[in-house]
Amino acid sequence: MRCGKSGMALASAVALLLFAGEIVSGGGRGGRFRHVGDQNGGDGNKDIAVRQVTVAPIRAHVGDMVRVDVVIENKAEGYETVPLEIFADKKVVARKLFTFGWSPGDRIYRETMAWDTHGVSPGEYRIRAEVFVWGDSSPSDNFLELKQVVLLSAPGAPFPDGATSGGSATETDTRVVNRMHREGGGSPGETAPAGGY
Repeated sequence: MRCGKSGMALASAVALLLFAGEIVSGGGRGGRFRHVGDQNGGDGNKDIAVRQVTVAPIRAHVGDMVRVDVVIENKAEGYETVPLEIFADKKVVARKLFTFGWSPGDRIYRETMAWDTHGVSPGEYRIRAEVFVWGDSSPSDNFLELKQVVLLSAPGAPFPDGATSGGSATETDTRVVNRMHREGGGSPGETAPAGGY
């Protein structure tokens, strides 16, 4: 019994020392350990925004692949490697690591991901793209949700109103659209085409 308590006390002391060491070295933020990007040296101001999400097809059968294109803007000078996730309703259906800021001139990034719908229940799904950046100066624009739902039908089943599979939908951050109209241009380093990014 003493060995168990001693072992637990030793483990607690080691965890406390590791935690304290992280804070002293600047890696601990609010009790968390260093993020992937911090290990790569990314300590500058970070401000990432998901500017546009395009999903195709928006009418698909269970088992089809649904493509999600995401446009992300780096609004500050920081660099990091962070997770980019696609949600269908509140479940993560696709994930990849996304690196921004290695080249200071790069401000707009385009990422393509796929949602494999094998085994998914038929129904309507809301798609959301989200980039989590620890210490982002404005986290409210780190995600964007498609207003139009993606409809999944059972394999071989018809769609409502006789519609066929296919179609696409795009959601663009309204703050960008409003800014482009006010300023008469696109994002820093790139002019957005008429149809969006």
